Amino acid sequence: MNQVKGFRSNFHFTFSVKTVLWGFIFCGLVTFFLGLFLDPQRLWAGFLQNHFYFMSLALGGLFFSVLQWTTGAVWSTVIRRFAESFTAYLPVVFLSFLILCLGISHLYGWSHPSHVQGDLVLEGKASYLNVSFFVLRNLFAIFLWTWLGRKILSHSLAQDRDGAKIWTEKNRFWSPIFLMVFALTFTMASFDQLMSLDAHWFSTIYGVYCFSGLFYATLALLCLFALFFRTRVFFEHEGVSVPMIREDHLHDLGKFLFAFSIFWAYIAFSQFMLIWYANLPEETGYFIRRIQGSWMGVGYFLLLGKFLLPFFFLLTRSAKRNPRILGFVASFMLLAHWVDVLWLIQPEFFEGPKFLMELGLFLGFLGFFGIFVLGFLTKHPCVVQGDPNLMASLKHHQ
Repeated sequence: MNQVKGFRSNFHFTFSVKTVLWGFIFCGLVTFFLGLFLDPQRLWAGFLQNHFYFMSLALGGLFFSVLQWTTGAVWSTVIRRFAESFTAYLPVVFLSFLILCLGISHLYGWSHPSHVQGDLVLEGKASYLNVSFFVLRNLFAIFLWTWLGRKILSHSLAQDRDGAKIWTEKNRFWSPIFLMVFALTFTMASFDQLMSLDAHWFSTIYGVYCFSGLFYATLALLCLFALFFRTRVFFEHEGVSVPMIREDHLHDLGKFLFAFSIFWAYIAFSQFMLIWYANLPEETGYFIRRIQGSWMGVGYFLLLGKFLLPFFFLLTRSAKRNPRILGFVASFMLLAHWVDVLWLIQPEFFEGPKFLMELGLFLGFLGFFGIFVLGFLTKHPCVVQGDPNLMASLKHHQ
């Protein structure tokens, strides 16, 4: 048995928090139905933006957890349950994609036969870019994510109950399988749901770009959860309550945030530079739309906010161990990624960025995400209880 004796958590999913989240959901529903009547084009663009954003967070939580199982990481054991909790939202991804299917005709030009006819590029892609195949392959991908996530998570929860090492071995078997499935299916989903908004344009690095944003935002959210629960989960040691999440864990998360702000910038620059340098008409139109008018301001915001701000704020060791700096940077990174997804979608439809309806939809998605994730942490321990690496993670570098 490897359970931590004396584990204590003072986290409670209070009625007031539930009320706020349900209020967010109500706001999102009102925004959705108003948008259907006032501006369906904008509604479905905003729905796609928030669907993909929260899908990335749920899938990113599973990816982070699987990465720890695959590598046998020790440091992350005390925070792994927070990442696992994000996967509780995956069934909602299934539902939100089904709703998104109702707006396919408003989003994807290739869904209209009259638009495809006579267009050599779209006719050549018709065997892949058609509504039936689009829906089936994306639903299958979400099913695989949810099924593999449930299987891996069930092993982790089983280890809470009996502390058997067999569950670690099972997850080390299934985790590489998920990573291979994830690499293929998330790339496909990125191509389908975002890149095919302009079916004439393509980028072989687009899936990596979307992945960099996924892990970027997931790390930021995980950091916020670690900061929130840092004063809420303890274990009793010689009559003294000791926080389970140490400053060293925050330091490691800060290093991840710093590293992946650089990784995102590297991938973003690589994609832009190669297209700019080649200067091919069929490729440059994508970025020309994103550097004209007010979209140029959004591009500068992403450069400054999604890369330079976290880079310079987290440059020093002390900053990575400072809860206030980490909390500010992580919150800003989540905002920046939301704007990045907006930047990937809206220029295909609008001459300038739009935020009001999109924020209303964001609140609705946030409400569902909070209800499912916090509900999961209410039903299960906030820290894994039976992992053989738990005590080493608690002690960290000591």
